[in-house]
Amino acid sequence: MDKLSLKDKKGLIIGIANNKSIAYGCARVMREAGAELAITYLNEKAETYVRPLAESLKAPITMPCNVQNDAEMKALFTAINKKWGNLDFLIHSIAYAPKSDLQGRVVDSSSEGFLEAMDISCHSFVRMAKLAEPLMKNGGNLITMSYYGAEKVVDRYSIMGPVKAALESSVRYMAAELGEKKIRVNAISPGAIQTRAAGGIPGFDSFLETSKRKSPLHRLIDIDDIGNMAAFLASDAAKNITGQTLYIDAGYEVMD
Repeated sequence: MDKLSLKDKKGLIIGIANNKSIAYGCARVMREAGAELAITYLNEKAETYVRPLAESLKAPITMPCNVQNDAEMKALFTAINKKWGNLDFLIHSIAYAPKSDLQGRVVDSSSEGFLEAMDISCHSFVRMAKLAEPLMKNGGNLITMSYYGAEKVVDRYSIMGPVKAALESSVRYMAAELGEKKIRVNAISPGAIQTRAAGGIPGFDSFLETSKRKSPLHRLIDIDDIGNMAAFLASDAAKNITGQTLYIDAGYEVMD
């Protein structure tokens, strides 16, 4: 059981918006497993919701991080280096696409909207990996969140499908590049779950019911399920797992 412990490990969690966020589920489980956490929030408005959660997690570092702001990104990793001197894992749980592009067809998407979705949802993970690399002196774990729509066409998932496909491909390439430094890179692909981000997808409530009915276990997942998977991947028990997309969706992915 010691291999599943995160005691003495230091981790950064990106993407908490409220207590229903996937990132919060990861943070809560990983804190319970013994990890010490750095928590970020998007802006002053988000801080109102995030800071009380960070305090409940006893996070010694709580800072703003808009991934499109290079200065904030660098300040965050500088603070982590100053406080801890190293970083054991990073959870990247953010995604965004402009509403007009998300709710339309891929072929109708704007260049600006597509690039913004790719930058925030995919390339920000790459940029974080570069900043985290020198702090992962004894190896580490980079974990991001994907979705089934990266592999198969999901109605109304629109441009996020191609974006998540790029994210999963980036995971594989970064795993190959960083493996010699014992840095593992993986993606978790959760099933349908109600989050603030999901609220922007038209008809998502009916999709939740379809997912429950179609999955072999006939149930939906929750943020703790995702947190348990993230904690496992960050632990020494998963030392030989890298470059993977791991589904946690009550078996939905295996169904035709």
